[in-house]
Amino acid sequence: MAVSGRFVLLVALGAVPIVLFGQLYGLALPALGWWLALVVVLGIVDLIAAGSPRALALERALPARVRLGETTAGELYLTNTGRRPVNGTVRDAWQPSAGALTTRFAVRVPRGERRMVTVVLRPFRRGERRVEEVGIRSFGPLGLWARQATLRAPGRIRVLPPFTSRKHLPSRLARLRELDGRTSIMIRGQGTEFDSLREYVRGDDVRSIDWRATARHNDVVVRTWRPERDRRVVIVIDSGRTSAARIDNEPRLDTAFEAALLLSALATRAGDRVDVIAYDRRVRARVKGATGAALLSGLVDALAPVDPELLETDWAAIPAQVRQVTNQRALVVLLTSLETPGSSRGLLAVLPQLTQRHLVLVASVTDPETFARVSRRSDREETYTAAAAERALLDVARVAAAARQQGADVVTGAPADLPPAVADRYLALKAAGRL
Repeated sequence: MAVSGRFVLLVALGAVPIVLFGQLYGLALPALGWWLALVVVLGIVDLIAAGSPRALALERALPARVRLGETTAGELYLTNTGRRPVNGTVRDAWQPSAGALTTRFAVRVPRGERRMVTVVLRPFRRGERRVEEVGIRSFGPLGLWARQATLRAPGRIRVLPPFTSRKHLPSRLARLRELDGRTSIMIRGQGTEFDSLREYVRGDDVRSIDWRATARHNDVVVRTWRPERDRRVVIVIDSGRTSAARIDNEPRLDTAFEAALLLSALATRAGDRVDVIAYDRRVRARVKGATGAALLSGLVDALAPVDPELLETDWAAIPAQVRQVTNQRALVVLLTSLETPGSSRGLLAVLPQLTQRHLVLVASVTDPETFARVSRRSDREETYTAAAAERALLDVARVAAAARQQGADVVTGAPADLPPAVADRYLALKAAGRL
């Protein structure tokens, strides 16, 4: 049962005059008691006349997926199976992170009829956003008292990573087409996979001359090359405790997802096979064997519910995870954080095992605010902060240098810059014939 504001107002409207004027005649308390009794009787009658909220049958219609930051709508259907109309309010109890713009709705459902309530959602967190229950208040004809019930109406919607870095994809695909020889370019060099023969022109590398073909054609003929296809790219996303830190109001893990999505889209267009693993002490997500559009669809679906785990990543198990994916030489991209030598000790310990068989790229997010703090030294507090920021940058540089000494390549950047930087490094490796 619930009491409305109308009931409180009705009590006040009768009680205030009785208290003010009843004291003149000494009848305040008896009159106030009679008034309260009358109002309560009215409330009981109103409650009896109210329709039962438990007579409502609930159904939901929700989209299966939505990208983070986009707006969608869910529909809640209420069917009155009782003998009286239900006139009241409905509260749809979505999680706060689902971003419901309005959760309370006034409804009137006549007997035997059906009504629809539309809930507009704009989620601001990835993962499964759920709703389990609906609260319903059914008021009587006077609107004084209401029957109240909580009914189960479970629903869920999967919020996918936004993939905002896809805006960088067209320019990288154009660069990939240039490397692949599909677009005319004014550069010299060669890839690693034979493509075709053509006549020699000034500026061609004499080492690319095919002497046997030249003898057959009575003209100088050179080989043309293109980047190799069907290479293996293994992306390992660190989902341990360091990935929970927020930089530029975005968790490091979300930046890693953006980099993984952009690199996967680029590599699959290049004809390479991409496998993605999210790991800390166990596999949180794995996408293996998919290509083309199925790769990105499976990737966003698998990564959406992954959240950072507040524990240390077991780096010693990473080489075994890579071996389960492929025994061939591959590009292994480690999306993690390079902070201090102490926190990166596990990563540096396993790099020799990986670089011995694979080409390794370590990508880490850096905080642009740290760079900005270095130059702020107007007072004593800012000077100490600048010193701490300088020390943090030196630690990152030391860890990056140690990773390079172990044979790995290192890419760092702010959240907005890291995904395109990783894609550019992949293209550079393709152009150099290292992949």
